[in-house]
Amino acid sequence: MASRLRRFGVTAAGVAIGAALSTYALKSSDISPHHVQMEEMQRIRRKRTLPSRAEQVKSLQSGEEFDVLIIGGGATGAGCALDAVTRGLKTALVEADDFASGTSSKSTKLIHGGVRYLQKAILGLDIEQYRMVKEALHERASMLRSAPHLTRPLPIMLPVYTWWQIPYFWVGIKAYDFVAGDRNVKSSYYLSREDALELFPMLRGDKLRGAIVYYDGQQDDARMCLAISLTAARHGASITNHVEVLELLKKKNETGKEVCCGAKVRDNISKKEWTIKAKCVINATGPFTDSIRKMDNPTVKSICCPSSGVHIVLPGFYSPPQMGLLDPDTSDGRVIFFLPWLNGTIAGTTDAPCDVTHNPSPSEDEIQFILSEIKSYLNKDVDVRRGDVLSAWSGIRPLVSDPNKGDTQSLARNHIVHVSDSNLVTIAGGKWTTYRAMAEHTMDAAIKACNLEPERGCVTDGLWIEGAQGWTPTMYIRLVQDLGLEVEVAKHLAISYGDRAFAVAKMAALTGKRWPIIGKKLHPEFPYIDAEVRYGIREYACTCVDMVARRLRLSFLNVQAASEALPHIADIMAEELKWSKEEREKQIKACEHFLHTQMGQQVNRQLKEKIPVNLSKEEVDLYKKRFDTIDKDKKGYVSIPDIKRAMRAYGDAEVSGEELHDILREIDTNMNGQVELEEYLQMMSAIKSGYISHSRFAAVAEQEEIRKEQERLRKQITVDRSGGGQRK
Repeated sequence: MASRLRRFGVTAAGVAIGAALSTYALKSSDISPHHVQMEEMQRIRRKRTLPSRAEQVKSLQSGEEFDVLIIGGGATGAGCALDAVTRGLKTALVEADDFASGTSSKSTKLIHGGVRYLQKAILGLDIEQYRMVKEALHERASMLRSAPHLTRPLPIMLPVYTWWQIPYFWVGIKAYDFVAGDRNVKSSYYLSREDALELFPMLRGDKLRGAIVYYDGQQDDARMCLAISLTAARHGASITNHVEVLELLKKKNETGKEVCCGAKVRDNISKKEWTIKAKCVINATGPFTDSIRKMDNPTVKSICCPSSGVHIVLPGFYSPPQMGLLDPDTSDGRVIFFLPWLNGTIAGTTDAPCDVTHNPSPSEDEIQFILSEIKSYLNKDVDVRRGDVLSAWSGIRPLVSDPNKGDTQSLARNHIVHVSDSNLVTIAGGKWTTYRAMAEHTMDAAIKACNLEPERGCVTDGLWIEGAQGWTPTMYIRLVQDLGLEVEVAKHLAISYGDRAFAVAKMAALTGKRWPIIGKKLHPEFPYIDAEVRYGIREYACTCVDMVARRLRLSFLNVQAASEALPHIADIMAEELKWSKEEREKQIKACEHFLHTQMGQQVNRQLKEKIPVNLSKEEVDLYKKRFDTIDKDKKGYVSIPDIKRAMRAYGDAEVSGEELHDILREIDTNMNGQVELEEYLQMMSAIKSGYISHSRFAAVAEQEEIRKEQERLRKQITVDRSGGGQRK
């Protein structure tokens, strides 16, 4: 107890020192919360229409020299493009895959300053970490202001299970508020045990002493990155995805020094190659930082230390829709967040060294670690089941050692900007929240190193991002009233596209129903509609993966639903992009591989195959009876016609062939197009153990057994037993 009190005393003293530092820093800062000067912004006219991808590629092939060529279309690269073009520089950006296809679409979705870093800064009197938190809190406010449709304040609860932690956490969180100053989202507050359980009823109540609630921000990360890229394009930047850098070009400058002057690139869609000339080349490739640095100089030491962070998505009933949870004390010392997101619940993240790869995959061990931690703070009524994991993904966090310092053993806590001998400008490290500040620092260094001549300074702090300008929280009502969209769909379009939601909705097909009038859903469980696929192509989507993962967020929310919606999505894309039948099939296979390896389907299937049959004799007999009921011809297996016959008998005559195949695929582990008894028993065992949440095949088998039993009973009822017959 004494040691705990001493720890609290040290913390309180540290906070006092931190508060003094904060006050000084706030007073000495020359950064206004409204850094953007309105009269300056009025002179920066964005393009009225968004250039097509073909027009963007043509611009990059023009042979003209750009001021800046940015390699990488994640958050940092997109931020650099927007910063450069709004300074008046002729800007180009190329991305080998898709915008936000790497780490930028696989984050925790938080916009945060870093509560943990502030604790370390105060206890360790570390001014560097303190400045990092202060910068991140400023950027948090900037993001919430710049893209209100894609971001929102999110209260996060920190449950407390010992009395001495209440003042300890309260002081720390209040210091977090204080450092944010006038950029704070909302003030933190204390909750009693009863109030905490009322707001978060899923929480474990025994031994709970209370909770602290603080505020950070939340975003749709992939759509935010895309919106930043589109904003840069509207301001005149030439940007394109699926264009890969093959080599860097160099020439001697006026002093005889060899400097980067562009790159040789290849369009991975058309397979054409060409060169792009530029006065400055910026490397913003995240985990692939070293591959570009070694194009510049093969002898440089690697600075990227990749770390894998796995997240899982659970059904929305695991968390309240407006309250997140932070577990600061996991079994191995890592922090786990538990957050509502797009009607689901995100849990994560893990942190483990990994190799750099274009196809990071979640592992079963990491998924099980997250689930086991969740169980420890949810009450016994919430059965945390492996089968409730709807999607899982791994993002590679690019931690870096600073090449600007002689000692490169320690990892930089913040981002680093490095200019090589050939003037290659590298931006690495950092986090999503500080993307704008990272871009500003990068462009400042690039302008200095390459003698660029911008028309103005940085103007991105507070600059409206695509969709923000005409957005209001109640804009979705107009979509419902004026266009006849379903309310859920209208809300989704408003928060995903902002004021561009009307342009999306006007592309929607008629439903043929009394209500809603327009907007055919791509999947019955989600608000995504047909028009979003057509509009997504205008947002530079080139592949089915681009669409299901980043224009729509379906693969991140429910990998099975994404797989079910894929054929319909491919049909619309094939129509818009004039794909041949062979190209459509190729796209579907590539997307299925993506869902299988990167979105958790593979670990789900492998786990299902490994589950031992753990059923009682009575259960085995029951399931054999059900299986035999569907296998009417006694073939020893169940096929598509058997399922169709059972569903028609139950009254569901409208089921499509694609749905029938989906039902079969749920259980067909050996992928031979039929279900054997062993597969059925294994699945029922998995449902019993919680490894699978439910199965349509199991429901069909149960209903068919009930129907057959009812038929048998009806045949046994005689006239005498029914009360009829002759009277004497």
